[in-house]
Amino acid sequence: MRNLLPIVRTNDSHAGGRSALTCRFRCGDACFHEVPNTTANPYVGDVIAGALSRRSVMRAAAVVTAAAAAGTAASVAAAPEAQAAPADRWHKPNKPSKGARGLRFTPVAPNTNDAVTIPDGYGQNVVIRWGEPILRGAPAFDPEKQTAKAQAGQFGYNCDFLALLPLPGERGRQILVANHEYTDEILMFRGYDAANPTKEQVEIAWAAHGLSAVVVEGESRTGKLTPVTRHPLNRRVTATTEFRITGPAAGSDLLKTSADPTGTKALGTLNNCAGGVTPWGTTLHGEENFNQYFANSSRATDKRYGIGTGATERKWERFDKRFDVAQEPNEVHRFGYVVELDPYDPDSAPRKHTALGRFKHEGATVRLTEDGRPVVYSGDDERFDYFYKFVGSKRMKKGSSRAVREHNLSLLDEGTLYVAKLTGDSPAMEIDGTGKLPSDGEFDGSGEWIPLATATAKGAVSHVEGMTAEEVFVFTRLAGDKVGATKMDRPEDIEPNPHTGKVYVALTNNSNRGVGTNAKADEANPRNANKHGHILELTERWNRADSTKFAWSLFLVAGDPNDPATYFAGFPKDDVSPISCPDNVAFDDYGNLWISTDGAQLGSHDGLFGVATRGDRRGELKQFLTVPKGAETCGPLVQDRRVLVAVQHPGELDGATAEKPLSAWPDGPGKLNRPAVVAVWRKDGCDIGV
Repeated sequence: MRNLLPIVRTNDSHAGGRSALTCRFRCGDACFHEVPNTTANPYVGDVIAGALSRRSVMRAAAVVTAAAAAGTAASVAAAPEAQAAPADRWHKPNKPSKGARGLRFTPVAPNTNDAVTIPDGYGQNVVIRWGEPILRGAPAFDPEKQTAKAQAGQFGYNCDFLALLPLPGERGRQILVANHEYTDEILMFRGYDAANPTKEQVEIAWAAHGLSAVVVEGESRTGKLTPVTRHPLNRRVTATTEFRITGPAAGSDLLKTSADPTGTKALGTLNNCAGGVTPWGTTLHGEENFNQYFANSSRATDKRYGIGTGATERKWERFDKRFDVAQEPNEVHRFGYVVELDPYDPDSAPRKHTALGRFKHEGATVRLTEDGRPVVYSGDDERFDYFYKFVGSKRMKKGSSRAVREHNLSLLDEGTLYVAKLTGDSPAMEIDGTGKLPSDGEFDGSGEWIPLATATAKGAVSHVEGMTAEEVFVFTRLAGDKVGATKMDRPEDIEPNPHTGKVYVALTNNSNRGVGTNAKADEANPRNANKHGHILELTERWNRADSTKFAWSLFLVAGDPNDPATYFAGFPKDDVSPISCPDNVAFDDYGNLWISTDGAQLGSHDGLFGVATRGDRRGELKQFLTVPKGAETCGPLVQDRRVLVAVQHPGELDGATAEKPLSAWPDGPGKLNRPAVVAVWRKDGCDIGV
């Protein structure tokens, strides 16, 4: 399967090849700002280039060309009806390969189709779009008559993390929970004046942020999903919904505001990116680039979080003083947490868990210790920042009574928060910044979880010299700085493999590697450039989730397989798809890792990929789908007979506006681009990839 895709060497001025529009509205142009982490801590990033074990060196010697998994692909193009997208002119179709169980499909070729392009033999449908009504009384979407009240009852904007939870007693139905990361007002409103947004536009944006819970019904003969509008469990959580602040920082003077002198109640959640599902049946949601919503800061602690000194892009501070740090200095301290939602109780207040720390949480995924305590992994999505683990001290209870559910909702309020430190096992002189292998034939090493603070029912204790426990939980980045945590290249989603217990960390990219005074190569990041990202594999000591020691090694280094600096767990590179900028990850029932990308820099649109993590096909990576122009692949969610992805910010291209969309997805030419959830299934009714 020869790679026929011309590799485009794009300008990296926008992170990961994103448009300037995406940079403005999703993360507040984070990559144009000074790197918030100016410490001298050791750095882990673009972990190699050629990190081949001795065995994989032998296997790779036979590889002459590298591969893009090409194949005939079916697409849903711009129109509502499914239709085949033309094959990309760069590629030739391939025959299906058997592949690892769960990955037996014809790979989709890298392409630039304005469509969701899927493998031969698969079907798809748009499950739900931005603006579709889900609550009782909510009107049908009408972009010319949109109001904040209407949006508060409709599916939100820019869906990201997805979860499907069972719905006992309602056959064929599940609860779909989705994050709504951010709004792009230029694509939402015709005639939008970025310098002078209206009050109504701002309030619509507040209502379009947050979370949605909506019951969906499956079609028995396919994987098609349809929303059940106005179901009593349907719910919207917005930027003005009341939250409970829980855990060790709740009630702290650092969290008190004029509107909430108790420091225990917050309004809204912002920039929810990835998340997780707990074993006790709730969902977790990470507040990521919250910094961009707050204006007029002058504090060093805020600078460490990337909070600006002037006005914000959206100008929300004009309409609510809580977004003006000069007027409400503590409001910003109430964002940057992991949020917990109980989808089975639409009247319950969601919670912000301060014990999991405050930073740009990409997400939060959970596994249990052998004695039933929760362990939560989370990455801080910033160049040169860290990844963390929380180990709870209370055991989960089984059952569904109100008392049991209330107990389980408190599990993330007591325990110890840790940050990761990684060490290589080769002499420093052997790491020259080119990706050349050290003498032991691979890049790997050991690591430790450094404790930052412990919360108990009686109080909290800091393990960081010079910081109180409350300061650790509110200024977690500074605590990581002080203990010498390892700098990473935008640590995003982190997911433990349910079959093996190994933990996989997606690191999207970091083009600042080795630039100026930024950290240079070490064993964990031997290249002096990282536009394509990589994935690390961690093995906790004794495979115990609560261990404080681990081993790490390179699992995948993204990029063009023709590039000798790429690596696919030792699998021959003429049998893999090219991948760039890994972001969200998930596992299927076979233990395969599924990776969605954000800002791919190989000339193709972003997509979803599956890769085997064990067996003789370990490292075999195959592209399952691509998304339309300007879009990012989010979600993802892999079930036996269905794959779900969130198609985020379709049409978000430089020069695009609501009046002049540059993508026709999903509703056809001339229509507003609407972020949406898409379901994909096998047309023959069999399981995915078998």
